[in-house]
Amino acid sequence: MRGLVAAIMAVMLVAVLAYAITAPSVLSEGGLPTHEADATAGQQIFRAGGCASCHASPVDGKRARGADKLLLGGGMELASGKGTFVVPNISPHLEDGIGRWSTLDFVNAMLRGVSPDGRHYYPSFPYTSYARMRLEDVIDLKAYLDTLPEVSGGSAAHDLGFPWSLRRGIGAWKRLYFDTGFVVATAATDPLLERGRYLVEGPGHCGECHTPRNWFAALDAGRWLAGAPSPAGDGRVPNITPAGKNVSAWSIEDIAYYFESGFTPDFDAVGGSMVAVQENLAQLTADDREAIAAYLKAVPAIE
Repeated sequence: MRGLVAAIMAVMLVAVLAYAITAPSVLSEGGLPTHEADATAGQQIFRAGGCASCHASPVDGKRARGADKLLLGGGMELASGKGTFVVPNISPHLEDGIGRWSTLDFVNAMLRGVSPDGRHYYPSFPYTSYARMRLEDVIDLKAYLDTLPEVSGGSAAHDLGFPWSLRRGIGAWKRLYFDTGFVVATAATDPLLERGRYLVEGPGHCGECHTPRNWFAALDAGRWLAGAPSPAGDGRVPNITPAGKNVSAWSIEDIAYYFESGFTPDFDAVGGSMVAVQENLAQLTADDREAIAAYLKAVPAIE
């Protein structure tokens, strides 16, 4: 009998420890800065992050274009080896979108990967990159999203197999892999590189596609931006370190021009999933495009 009681107590202790380890960590209201939200600045963050590329509702099964890119009803399906993730509605609709979210709710989703009801988000939502963003930028982004049209209709649930369907387990994943520090060290005295690093590693979340992942879907920081299998399962996303074919041959000016125009120095045109990314980059300031290009030329070259 004593052995049985000891076993039960051991199981209970393990359960309590597992619950504590996987518990979400969030910011409190006191953790927010005194900042007047600026929707215009938030629009630039929206473009840098390419939010519409995933969250704009597909039109007739195709990527949204023009004004439809601001209808953020979600619904895009992201296939992976773990199952299918469905992009949510982030329009300001009060019931189906995020219209009832407070600024704190939005900050905790973006920077901590936690929903307003205290559930972990899967890292298919790239909060692992957004966690490097400044609080002020996140607050501005929320202000801009609040100006967009309301879109009705909720998204379907994710279709994931075991054990990925156990959302609470993401808490353990975060303890192992959720690192909010910048990946690449840059010269603190170079504002251009600092800005480029912020845009690429933070709101731009370029590493989410251009960096390979391990079996647990965590980014391999040792091969940062060195190319990876396409998330859509068709081909590869290219190496964009200085060892990559294009970055090695192009100047900072060439890369910045590619972001602006969609044309390479050889007058080839952007294609594939990069089309949507380039369209967003074209709307950034020339200084920001140059900063991103300078950062890509400065990161460690990985063959």
